[in-house]
Amino acid sequence: MKLQISTWLQNLGIACSIASFFTLFFRLTEFEWVTKSVYHIPVFFVVVFLLGLVLAEDVRKVFKKIFLYEKRKDQRPIWQIGIGLIFFLAQIGVVMVFSTELTQPTLGGMPLFLVFAFMNAFIMTVIYEEVFYRKDKTNELNSH
Repeated sequence: MKLQISTWLQNLGIACSIASFFTLFFRLTEFEWVTKSVYHIPVFFVVVFLLGLVLAEDVRKVFKKIFLYEKRKDQRPIWQIGIGLIFFLAQIGVVMVFSTELTQPTLGGMPLFLVFAFMNAFIMTVIYEEVFYRKDKTNELNSH
């Protein structure tokens, strides 16, 4: 059950990232009319998010094959980077689409929303690992 929820959360993050970045790209071009909002939610975002949910599983599998995830002896580090990147990109995409006013403040020249997204992604990755991979850790400690 935990594995299904884990996969579902990863797919949601990937779909959110895809939808956010496509919406942002269209908003920056002359096709901005495609991204009209209803109740502050771009209709294009919703459509691409639903399509992204269909594609997310395939995207995850492709990245696993590209990085030879199944053949690695220690699969944990690349998994942690992957889930952290999903969290990071989803947060950035949501801010860029739904709260563009938050992209203005800077911290030493770097946009502040990137700093917060990085910190949140790190914390969310740690929490995610504690929730979904706690059993592996206790088995590892007991074997030593």
